Amino acid sequence: MTPHAIEETGRGRWTRLRFILVHEFRKLLPPTIFFFVGFNLILFSKRLLLADYLIQFSGFFLATTAALVVGKVVLIADTMPFLRRFDRAPLAQPILFKTVVYSLLVSAVRLLEAFAHYLIGGGSLGGGGFLNELLGSFSWDHFIVTQIWILVLFLVYVTASEINGLIGDGELFKILFTRRSSELKLTRRARIRLLARLSRLADPHSIDVLRDPKTTPHAELVAILRSLGHRGRPG
Repeated sequence: MTPHAIEETGRGRWTRLRFILVHEFRKLLPPTIFFFVGFNLILFSKRLLLADYLIQFSGFFLATTAALVVGKVVLIADTMPFLRRFDRAPLAQPILFKTVVYSLLVSAVRLLEAFAHYLIGGGSLGGGGFLNELLGSFSWDHFIVTQIWILVLFLVYVTASEINGLIGDGELFKILFTRRSSELKLTRRARIRLLARLSRLADPHSIDVLRDPKTTPHAELVAILRSLGHRGRPG
């Protein structure tokens, strides 16, 4: 192999690696930002409530670290095939299923993190030392509040993520921030009506009938597809 070929191979590997890193970073960014904002809002609310009792409370670094942990958990969980178990079910089922799975995984990671801190602090394996320390400092009130907020935040995140995936990746952002609501309502309403017409047309007719240019159903099918294509073009 010539030096030039070796150099080109090296560049190709770096290009692929850079593409993978950028792709993973883009997937990691949305949940991390969402939970960073969510956790810090919770901490800010808690600080305002405790201020009436002259109690100082701060945890910006803790909330930021937790958001990074959650983002990584979501990234890993999305690679698990069983997470797509209800993808063909009504939308409520995958939303609730993924919310519960994400929440349980985050709880498991939190437990592993506590175990790591226990070992770093001089704890020993075996003998039930970690379990005794965990139970000694365990607070049901704190645990329940934390889990409720994790569930609520995951419910909002998964709902937005599923709707975004259903209508097209990035489409939800455009609907919320770039497109006029009046025009969007008209376009969506017309598109839904066309899809309903398409469904009613396809049910009673076979594929052979729809393919035949001489039939009336074929002409109607072409008209519907042309209208859908026209409505789908950016204005």
